[in-house]
Amino acid sequence: MADGEEVIYTSLEVLIAVGCCLGNMLVIWAVWSCRALSQTTFCFVASLAVADLLVGAVAVPFAVVVDGRLKTSFHCCLFISCVVIVLTQASVHSLLAIAVDRYLRVYNPLRYRGAVKKKHLWTAVTICWLSAFILGLIPMLGWHKKDTTTAENSTITCHFITVIHMSYMVNFNFLACILTPTIIMMVLYLLLFNMISKQLRKGVGIRAVESMSFYHKERRLAYSLALVLVLFAVCWLPLHIMNTLDYYMIVKVPPVAFHVGILLSHANSAINPIVYAFKVPKIKMAYKSILMKLTSSDFHKNMKQHNCFQH
Repeated sequence: MADGEEVIYTSLEVLIAVGCCLGNMLVIWAVWSCRALSQTTFCFVASLAVADLLVGAVAVPFAVVVDGRLKTSFHCCLFISCVVIVLTQASVHSLLAIAVDRYLRVYNPLRYRGAVKKKHLWTAVTICWLSAFILGLIPMLGWHKKDTTTAENSTITCHFITVIHMSYMVNFNFLACILTPTIIMMVLYLLLFNMISKQLRKGVGIRAVESMSFYHKERRLAYSLALVLVLFAVCWLPLHIMNTLDYYMIVKVPPVAFHVGILLSHANSAINPIVYAFKVPKIKMAYKSILMKLTSSDFHKNMKQHNCFQH
């Protein structure tokens, strides 16, 4: 990159990192403090927010570092690059957990409420993160480019593409670990909306009014969470598609396009808290309560007024 482009790129990355950290800290705080957000879906939302927070606090700085700004050992550069991949996988797995959770909740509401306990929730979150670490650290086990360092020259200029093999990024990370789960999630949401529409069309039974209310709420929340998935796809697919085109030599992608793709992928982690604020009423209410706490000594009084701590 030219000096001017490098300054613009770095400045935008810093702004995105700050947005990721502040926005997702607010989401985590909201879920942690508000009982109305204690249901399983919002715990997975918090898991996604943790991944997005770490994107801003860890992945963005690391991404800037592995853009040729640091001299380090081959395996140190490889580890830094893998951390960026791990956090992407954690986001994908949290999104998948959210989609599965919403589908099961609507597919059999009564059985779901009785069967899903806190221990199941924490097990699911642990699996999301453990699997993300396993898949993201695979290059450390050998699927990486050749180590070109020697005893005389033990450091390299750290570039993501000089240590991570593109066959791993394209054939495994993209096609198997990102694209496939994204398609599965889209299918789940389509099935979910179809189920909700069928239930709303029925509108009969002893508890029809309660049932209609339940499915209307589920549909609104599902639309909001599906939007989060769509934004993830819009922000991440361009970079991976460019990697694929470049790897198979279909098109020679210019470096500037790659940097725009990287910025777009990182920006996704800053967008989610904004989506929640506009599309999820419970999170919006929790945001307001937190801001009251930060700006008013009458916070507890206002919290009760807004019923944040009530189911």
